[in-house]
Amino acid sequence: MTPVIALTRFRIAGYVASHRALQPLIALLALLAVLYAGAVPAGQEIAATADSAAMLVPVLAWAARGLLDTEPDEQRAVALSALGAREPVSGLLAAFASLLALAAIAEAALLVRLAGSPSLSVLLTGVWLHLLSVAAGLALGALTSRPILRSPAVSTIALMLGYLWMLLVSLTGARWLTVPVLGWMRDAHHGVLPANPPLLTAQSLLWPAIGLAAYTWLRRTRP
Repeated sequence: MTPVIALTRFRIAGYVASHRALQPLIALLALLAVLYAGAVPAGQEIAATADSAAMLVPVLAWAARGLLDTEPDEQRAVALSALGAREPVSGLLAAFASLLALAAIAEAALLVRLAGSPSLSVLLTGVWLHLLSVAAGLALGALTSRPILRSPAVSTIALMLGYLWMLLVSLTGARWLTVPVLGWMRDAHHGVLPANPPLLTAQSLLWPAIGLAAYTWLRRTRP
């Protein structure tokens, strides 16, 4: 496992050094500035964090795609030759770590803007929602990265359409057919979000799991 971790750290360092990390970070800060232009009233913490988690998905997908696109094709081919099937895992781990950092910034911004003092369970709900957002962003970003979609234009359109699909299907209430991002927001604003965490977790992780499995499979033929 050591070579995988070493390659993961190398890819994160390359991503940061390339300054690609600044693009989704700036987008994230702009989004947070809009979301938290005013203080979050007491009792609205879960609704605010659900809004943040749902709107954060395309930013996280952009960040994941940017990290996976940073490495030159030749260098990725060398890594694939050295690590075999473990090479895509390294890229996903690096992307996951970068998304966790962005999600932590979003969660910190929420805590700073709280007008009240929420309970520990409310804070953990916020962390849980942002982790679900990270999973969705990771899968969408991986499936639209250059090893899968060679054209930058097609990749960008696919990312946007993927998130739009989440929103449109979420509107229908068909929670098992997509990541129910609007379901998070709807339930949070109606005060029923924490009613069944295991069910919502399963609904929210089903398609990211399928997407990551598809990415891993596709990488076998698209180095």
